[in-house]
Amino acid sequence: MPKKKENEIRVVNIRLVKEPSLYSDKPINNPDDVLEAVAGELKEYDREVFAIINLRTNGKPINLNICSVGTLDSAMVSPREVFKSAILSNAKCIIAVHNHPSGTADPSPEDITTTERLAECGRVLDIQLLDHIIVSAETGAMTSMRSRGLIPEERTSRSPASRER
Repeated sequence: MPKKKENEIRVVNIRLVKEPSLYSDKPINNPDDVLEAVAGELKEYDREVFAIINLRTNGKPINLNICSVGTLDSAMVSPREVFKSAILSNAKCIIAVHNHPSGTADPSPEDITTTERLAECGRVLDIQLLDHIIVSAETGAMTSMRSRGLIPEERTSRSPASRER
């Protein structure tokens, strides 16, 4: 067995493993397209499930990543977990989607805070949060947080350090 070198740094590989597709490759242009693509699955869960649809520059879905499976009335959402699959998938933008098992599609204060935080992280990473859709588990009704004005608009100017040359 080779002797371990002092101060050795291990090399690791991270790969995105492709699963069989459950969703359409049709471009997602509006909240109804999101509902058509994933609501059927999300409304089946008896607890909150938070997922991300990773999108290409043309709006076609690359994949869907379930980032968190929570409890009856909450799911812990970490920006690190949300953007991990977006980065590995080379996504230009993302759409957040989660269910409310309670049957209401109204955003909670925590939903609004999470959306603002993800939008800000996306700006830093240059991966735009296009929308955050909440799906009612009972009725399949949905709320688009962008349509309600709850997603901050993208800033048009970049800081000097981030301008392309």
